Amino acid sequence: MSSFETSIQVRFGHVDPAGIAYFPRIFDYLHDVFEEVWEQHVGQRYYHLLSERKIGFPLVHSDVDFRAPLRFGDRPTVRVTCFHLGRSALGLRYVIQLGESVCTEARMTTVCVELDDMRSIEMPAEFRARFELIKEAT
Repeated sequence: MSSFETSIQVRFGHVDPAGIAYFPRIFDYLHDVFEEVWEQHVGQRYYHLLSERKIGFPLVHSDVDFRAPLRFGDRPTVRVTCFHLGRSALGLRYVIQLGESVCTEARMTTVCVELDDMRSIEMPAEFRARFELIKEAT
C-alpha cells in the first residue's frame, strides 16, 4: 500500500506541565499534515483551494487513539493513507510514530463543500485521482 509520509517536530511550546504534547496540539499536528498532503501530494495549496476555488474540506468526524506520549524534541513520522473515498467524503488515516512505536492513530473524515453555502459537492476528479494513489486496499 502506498502512503504519504512526512515528519513533525514537537517543540517546547507544544508540551504541557507533564512534559508531553497536550492532546489538542495533536489535532493541530493532524491538520498541519492535512495541509501538507494537499500541497506535497495533491499539488494544490490548501490555502489556494479555499481562497481561489472556494472549495473546502471541513472535518465532519474524527476518531483518535492516543497510545504513547510525544515529548519535547521528538520528531515523529506521520504516514497518511486514504481509508474512504466517496462522492464528496474523504477519509484519511494518520499514523504518528517514533521508530516502530505508534503514538497516535487517527481517522479523520472531511467532506468536499462549496464554501459559499457549505453545500457538499462532488470531489473534483483531479483530487480524487491523487487520493486513489494512497488508498488502502479493501
